[in-house]
Formats: sequence, structure tokens, C-alpha cells
Amino acid sequence: MVFSSTQTALNQAKSSATDVTIRAAVFGAAGYAGAELLQILHKNPYFRTSHAFVSERTEASHLGQLYPRLQPLSQPLTVWQDEQLSAVAKDTDVAFLALPHEVSLTLAPKLLAAGLKVFDLSGAFRLQDASQYPSYYGFAHQHPDLLTQALYALSEWTTITTEQRLFAIPGCYPTASALALLPLTRADYLAPQSTPVINAVSGVSGAGRKASADTSFCEVSLKPYGIFTHRHRPEIEQTLAHEVVFTPHLGAFKRGILTTVSVSLRAGVSADQVAQAFQQAYADKPLIRLFQHPPCIDDVAGTPYADVFWQQQGQQLIVVVAIDNLLKGAAAQAMQIANRSYALAETAGLLEPLL
Repeated sequence: MVFSSTQTALNQAKSSATDVTIRAAVFGAAGYAGAELLQILHKNPYFRTSHAFVSERTEASHLGQLYPRLQPLSQPLTVWQDEQLSAVAKDTDVAFLALPHEVSLTLAPKLLAAGLKVFDLSGAFRLQDASQYPSYYGFAHQHPDLLTQALYALSEWTTITTEQRLFAIPGCYPTASALALLPLTRADYLAPQSTPVINAVSGVSGAGRKASADTSFCEVSLKPYGIFTHRHRPEIEQTLAHEVVFTPHLGAFKRGILTTVSVSLRAGVSADQVAQAFQQAYADKPLIRLFQHPPCIDDVAGTPYADVFWQQQGQQLIVVVAIDNLLKGAAAQAMQIANRSYALAETAGLLEPLL
């Protein structure tokens, strides 16, 4: 049984007038998240894609050459050069950055100075503490002033104003982990001095499109990686204001994340209180589906939804969240935030089936 209805989301997507046209450029259009963004923008009645930029390493001139299933989009690709900035600023309102962290860090300030809103899908602006970047990202942050300006935009838990200019879109693992734990931490239901244990499995698309033996489908089995060192750990802890033990795993499937969280609750916290915490947190959130049975990746792959399940035994609680790492964990959440930043229906462009 699903507590929240997808019909609510469908109605919301149709609730605004369609006389708005927001011009969007996608940077990193050749990658998995960039390609998903182009699909979503094509389906969103309020947005129009003004540019789809790729790096000089990309030989394709058309999206359909890279992804034949996206041939119907008729989307040309352009190699980005900094000299194009002034021209782009004249015909573009927002920029979606599906780029490597250091590239976003360099490009975002230029786009902001040119007057564009920036939705950054990299980790360049997610951490508030600039001193964490050398340890977790391998570079010193060159624009620490922007860390205070960037809004960490976990959609279901973030207040967004139309004046905000720079948005840090959460990572895929932090999205699933935060959706699982924030109803509990905000209600102060975790046992004192307890540490949530997060085990998450992601499909190989999370590693990006670039070829690597470690993520080659024939080489992947099921294995943990980044134990105690993964860059998403400080992001999760920052969001929760709570330490966690986080272990990501790589699974032999294309897309999706299944996150299982084990927590100890305060003495006396009842099953009814836990259920109420989740229901109150997500009752009016159109892309969160609360289930009475454990979710699976197949049910969320190719969708913008997060499926949430929990089960309690005494003071022990297990929470399971399934999302599509490329959609709710990246492109769909970026679109959801962009919609909200213009006071549009947050599900616009997200509910029609993808190509």
C-alpha cells in the first residue's frame, strides 16, 4: 500500500499557467545526469533548452549520436568556450551544471556574475566548511565566499525563495540518507549517543560515463568502497547535524540506489510516533511515496520518486529508501528545485515517462 497518491503529483504538475518560458543551458550534456536533464527540460512546459554544452573531448554534435533513444529530442551539442559567456547570458536564464566538481567550481562564479541562476549538481558548493574540500574532494576551495551563498537544496526539507541564485543539489547517497533520517532527527527520536549506520548500494551509472575497469559491468560484483572516506559522509553529517557510519556499495546494475539505515530510538518512542513523524514530514510531498513493504530499485528506476519504508522492533528501527540515482539523486531533484525557485509546480516535467 502507498500512503501518498501519485495523482496528487499529477494534479500539481498541471496546476500552473503555461505562459512562462525559462531559458536553460545544460553544461555537461554528454554525461548521464546531463542527458537526463535534457529529457526533463524537453518535457517541462515552462522551460526551453537554449544550449547543451559539452567538453572538447566529446566528438558528437548531436545528443542522439551519444544516446540513440534520445534522437527525438533533436538536441544539438556545442563545445563550451569561455568566450561564449556574454552571448549565452543574453539568451539564457538558468544554468544546470552536470560537471566534475572542480570544473563547476571554476564556471559557476562566471555564470553568476553574468546574471544566471545556477543549479550545480556537483559537490563544489555542498559543504559549508571549505577546510573539508582537500580531504574529501582533493582540492582547495577557491571560492569559500560562495559556500555561504549557496543553498543546499534538499527539496523536501528546504525553503526556497525566488531571489536565491546558487543552488547546491545534494548528492545521490545524501539524498536517500537524509530522506530516511530527517523525520527522526527533527523529532529528536534518536537515542542519545547513538550513531545511525547507513549501508547503501548504487548502480554503476553513479560513477559516470567515463570508461573505467572498476565500473565495467563485467568487472562489477557487489562490493563496498570508500569506507570511512567517501565524500558524501560529511555531506550527510552536515545535513543531519549528526555523526553517521556510512558505507557505500557498488552493485551490478545500471541505475538506482537502495539505502538501508539502522538506528536506535530513545526509550519510549512508539511505533505510532515514528509513523506520525514520517507521515507529517512527507504527507504533502508529491515525490515521496511511503510504503508498508520494503521498496525495490526496479520500482523507482526511471522515475523521480523516493520510496520509503520503515519497521520497528522495540527501540531498534530500520528505514529503507529507494531512489533513482540519476533522477531523484541528481537531474530530477535539480528540476524540482528549479521549478520551485520560480514558484512553479515542483513536479513539472517530471511525471511523464522518459524516453
